[in-house]
Amino acid sequence: MENKDVNNVLNKIVASHGVFYVRLHQFHWFIKGSHFFTLHEKFEELYDDVTANMDLVAERLLALGGQPYATLNEFLEHSVLEERVEDRDLSQDKMVQAVITDLRSMGNLLDEGITLTDEAKDFPSNDMLIAMKEEAEKQIWMLNAYLGNVI
Repeated sequence: MENKDVNNVLNKIVASHGVFYVRLHQFHWFIKGSHFFTLHEKFEELYDDVTANMDLVAERLLALGGQPYATLNEFLEHSVLEERVEDRDLSQDKMVQAVITDLRSMGNLLDEGITLTDEAKDFPSNDMLIAMKEEAEKQIWMLNAYLGNVI
């Protein structure tokens, strides 16, 4: 049941989750300021969710006959996100904004996957990606509300 385009986008999603996981840890570890406790916990919640989603996508990819990326080099090479060492020095609001930006990039990638899985009639993958997209949009809304941004 292998579909090369579906497998490629699922693998790109795995890689992007791998990079996002590391970025969220960076924010979790380096957050400073008056909202330390709130954001420290929120970033941990987010990287736990990213871990679960990455595992779901990787297992789905295996079920489809693919081989998920599993190394940091593969993650960095194929991710839509980039690691940025300098982001450890961002203010707390700029960290939140960086997460929103990353979630939007992930959402765009999920849209690509949703389209491809729909065209391939791979409805289990499609449902999984739609649920992930819905959660990303919810997190974007919540983080914008935290910043006081009106969408």
